[in-house]
Amino acid sequence: MGVPLNQALRVGGYILKQHLKGNKRYPLVLMLEPLFRCNLACQGCGKIDYPNEILNQRISVADAIHAAEECPAPIIAIAGGEPLLHKEMPQIVEAYLKMGKFVILCTNALLLEKKIEQYKPHKNFCWDIHLDGDKEMHDRSVDQAGVYERAVDAIKLSKSKGFRTSINCTLFDGADPDRVAAFLDTVADLDIEGVMTSPGYAYERAPDQEHFLNRQRTKELFRAIFRRGKESAKRGKKWKFTQSPLFLDFLAGNQTYACTPWGNPTRNVFGWQRPCYLLGEGYAGSFKELMETTDWDKYGVGNYEKCSDCMVHSGFEATAVMDSIKNPWKIAKVALGGIKTEGAMAKDIPLDKARKAEYVFSRHVESKMAEIHEAKAARQPALPAE
Repeated sequence: MGVPLNQALRVGGYILKQHLKGNKRYPLVLMLEPLFRCNLACQGCGKIDYPNEILNQRISVADAIHAAEECPAPIIAIAGGEPLLHKEMPQIVEAYLKMGKFVILCTNALLLEKKIEQYKPHKNFCWDIHLDGDKEMHDRSVDQAGVYERAVDAIKLSKSKGFRTSINCTLFDGADPDRVAAFLDTVADLDIEGVMTSPGYAYERAPDQEHFLNRQRTKELFRAIFRRGKESAKRGKKWKFTQSPLFLDFLAGNQTYACTPWGNPTRNVFGWQRPCYLLGEGYAGSFKELMETTDWDKYGVGNYEKCSDCMVHSGFEATAVMDSIKNPWKIAKVALGGIKTEGAMAKDIPLDKARKAEYVFSRHVESKMAEIHEAKAARQPALPAE
């Protein structure tokens, strides 16, 4: 696996400490979205089509630090938008490392060559470069030609500079297992930390709603991919992942997991997002308010229609990690025997009692726009009295 030993030990110790304290809900990864602005326009992204007034917003260094002080998660994943468009991103990363956090900076890599000298290699810092498959797959995913080559060049540059480097790969409906396996063979030759993979989630605001996977197709796809991975291993192409083996086992339909939305809480320009990184159905003013006032039981597979097809890492990785600490025999079984790719799948959570979807995502946009306009009006100099 591609998780560094010091990170695995720290996270494992953190989870044990939470259990000894009797804490039922606690964060593992703080998802920081310091801006929504991006230099790509991916069809599966629900983050980039806000009004310009919102796309121009940035989380300040002070607010980014305060978010990490509020939320005790040992890992911080910085996403977006494109984080390298944030001029103060180097200061945010440096501050987090000084706080002892593990920092994963997600980027499409288009600006990495220009920006990389602003960062220093650190054992707790990793570039996570977006790469959704081979050249044709990735360039189609981001809707722009030539991005694949630039991402691969950025990976090589990052490694040459001594940085820890990984990739994140999102798969959509229609992904071909043979092509994905060939891509992962290519990644193995890059000798990176590993791959973070996940099925795509149907963001309400995403322009393309036709190519997101449902749960059954997700399981079938990942079983087919992992089946080919066993053949690749025989040829010396060992795939490395930066995720819990039990999460990968879950993707292949071998674990029945409920999501843990509080495991990856999100702080963005609106505030602390309820209930999770993927669903924006309201915001809290503080991490404490998010944890104590969110009705968590209203969300998740089997509870809410919008969650029915979700198997995304931001919802289920924390569940798998917590399960591996509580039931180490499970992870040992997968480590020794590999991910099961044949036979019956684990029984899934029934969906028949899930409450109907509420389409409320526009409310916080309207509230934020009003806030921006009020702040702008307050800065305007008063007209002289006649």
